[in-house]
Amino acid sequence: MVINKPKLAALYDTDFQYWLDQTVAQLKAGNFHSIDLDNLVEELESLGKRDKRSLSSYLRRLCEHLLKVKYWDAEREACLRGWKVEIQNFRLEISALLKDSPSLKNYLANNFEKEYQNGRQLCLNASGLDPLGIPEKPSFSLEQALSKDWLPIY
Repeated sequence: MVINKPKLAALYDTDFQYWLDQTVAQLKAGNFHSIDLDNLVEELESLGKRDKRSLSSYLRRLCEHLLKVKYWDAEREACLRGWKVEIQNFRLEISALLKDSPSLKNYLANNFEKEYQNGRQLCLNASGLDPLGIPEKPSFSLEQALSKDWLPIY
């Protein structure tokens, strides 16, 4: 069934899933003249942004937890196991995103310091530690942070 372009465009605002199903069907059938191109382009662009936001979030939280391991002495004994689980989860999520989109490695590298600083702030907020006690610049590399078995020495 071929749905004309104006009707397909109207579906975008009224029934997104049906719009998506119909757009895929039109693409598979080669009915390119019926495609709601404007909304399709918007959706494709948002996919890339979503992955970048996810990658930034996982990296930020990874840095936060690595800093907790290294600097939050008062909670380390009680929380270390949970922090290690979280660290592994963030590494797995980052790894999965990079496996699907290897070109995001550059994005990750370019945003490491920014997300370290954001993670540092989250660590400081959670811990109440003295900001002077946690370096503003990373004391570990991105490669170390992503390494399966690496943890900072505490």
